[in-house]
Amino acid sequence: MKKQEFTGSIHCQPKSIVLLARERYGDAILMTPLIKALRHEYPEISIYIIAFTRIIFDFFSTDANITAVYHAKKKPGRYFSEVLLKKFDILFNPKNHPSKSFYLQSRFIRARYKVGHRNTNHDDLYDYLIDLAPGTHESLRNLSLLTALGKTPAKEYRPYIPEMPLSDEAKLFIDKLPTDYCTGINISAGAPGGHRTVEQWSDLVRNFPDEKFIVFSGMADIGEKRALEKLHENIQPSPATKNLYEVWKIVQKLKLLVTPDTSLVHVASCSDTPLVAMYRYNPADSIEFSPLSTYREVLVSPATDISAIENTLVSSALGRMIELL
Repeated sequence: MKKQEFTGSIHCQPKSIVLLARERYGDAILMTPLIKALRHEYPEISIYIIAFTRIIFDFFSTDANITAVYHAKKKPGRYFSEVLLKKFDILFNPKNHPSKSFYLQSRFIRARYKVGHRNTNHDDLYDYLIDLAPGTHESLRNLSLLTALGKTPAKEYRPYIPEMPLSDEAKLFIDKLPTDYCTGINISAGAPGGHRTVEQWSDLVRNFPDEKFIVFSGMADIGEKRALEKLHENIQPSPATKNLYEVWKIVQKLKLLVTPDTSLVHVASCSDTPLVAMYRYNPADSIEFSPLSTYREVLVSPATDISAIENTLVSSALGRMIELL
């Protein structure tokens, strides 16, 4: 049976809201403006996150704005008693494309009002369907929940990284790092086709002998990070980062960042750090997940692999940013 759909806005002063959190770091970061706005508009609201991956569960677990975080696929007893047996005021599914997991959780979780984006199989489930133009930025898609609730954001809400533990090694490095002096290069990526070769990164560093660089990498690429640090005198050796908060604490002190990974694009947005962002050929991603930093250069690969972006284009973009700053 088709649910009755609201055509104006939901007249509700919510005391509780469930947010289904998408699976990647970049998605989570771009949900934080909504979380910040909800906390501003409804100071006493209880905000619950339903995570579908461990990294997103951990990401939100230290967020002071969040009441509780649940993993939809772990600890079923806790999930059943604390989520499925309760009824919340609002449930929000932020995905604008079909997802079986998100659809099922939207059906299982009880809420007075369920809000989603207009999509396949959504008409029979949600009380309010959001209609946005293709290419709308992910952060604005999330903030459109406020429109459904009859609210207009009072200000621009910049994304943030929840505070997490800092290792002694990272804290010492960050404390000694000069502000607006180093350029960061991130050699890791969370998606296939997101890597450039060590030779490509070396070529970039050699083209800017007067610049001081810091290399970021995930643990899988730590060997390449150490190799680059040994190979180039203008790369400042840095500790391996243990979490995204450590990454951000370094990024916010950089002059600018070069990254082929959208997660780090959005980490930079948290502190409005200038950047050169590289995207695989996927027109929707390079628009809907584009940088929010004020100063940025965007390079889109002609193929599904970041390494297809020519070295000269990356060097030219970095040169323009250095000159601008």
